[in-house]
Amino acid sequence: MGYEHIEVEQDGHVATLWLNRPEKLNALSEDMWVDIPMAVADLNEDDTVRVIIIAGRGTAFTVGIDVNMLASIQQPGPSAAAGNMQIYREVKRLQETVNCLADSPKPVLAAVHGYCLGAGTNLVSACDIRLAAANALFSIRETRIGLVADIGALQRLPAIVGSGVTAEMALTGADYDAAWARERGLVSDVYPDQPAMMSAAEELAQTIAANSPLVVQGIKRVLAANDGRTIEEALDYVAQWNSSFLMSNDLMEAIAAFMEKRDPDFTGT
Repeated sequence: MGYEHIEVEQDGHVATLWLNRPEKLNALSEDMWVDIPMAVADLNEDDTVRVIIIAGRGTAFTVGIDVNMLASIQQPGPSAAAGNMQIYREVKRLQETVNCLADSPKPVLAAVHGYCLGAGTNLVSACDIRLAAANALFSIRETRIGLVADIGALQRLPAIVGSGVTAEMALTGADYDAAWARERGLVSDVYPDQPAMMSAAEELAQTIAANSPLVVQGIKRVLAANDGRTIEEALDYVAQWNSSFLMSNDLMEAIAAFMEKRDPDFTGT
């Protein structure tokens, strides 16, 4: 499927979803908010894709929502209540664009360089793993333009960096560099530049994709299921998961490959 400002490339079992509006520093226009979940849905349905990378073309990951689109969201309705409901529905729609990354059954890696502002920080907070180039800058920039961040960062970042760091980012709206992000666990690793980061992201994604997709997707589901559960409840969930999915062709292939001293060839069945 063709997208105006989204590009998808596939290398083996790894698909890279590129934000492709470099002349605007990948500011998220209306079409991008629609096309990102459509592209992710297509990748979810494609069994040849096992891992997704999201990255940005040009000199930045994204500077966040396009300001022209932001202005249009605030158009008044025929009454105060109608206008408020219009804004509510629009926020919920934008939330789904971020949610699609967390909700994808497949691991999503964020590869961040340059600006990752506002909606960009919301997007990467929904990813499973985040890598950064040394020039990456992260910000909950909504604060500085008179908004409470409302599409996921305030809900997801506490589990990633802790409530105190999230509060600092949100209350200041300041820019934080890659070294700061690495120290606080927002990103797993920092690389000298974008090419080095993309190479590392591809290598990591290929390593993940070499594992059984049943297991990889199961791990993502089990990790998500930990939220809001006691350890006892979470252990019971994983026991039920494995009672349903343990006996697979991939498990038999893993055992055979071990006995035959070769790499396994997983099929996801």
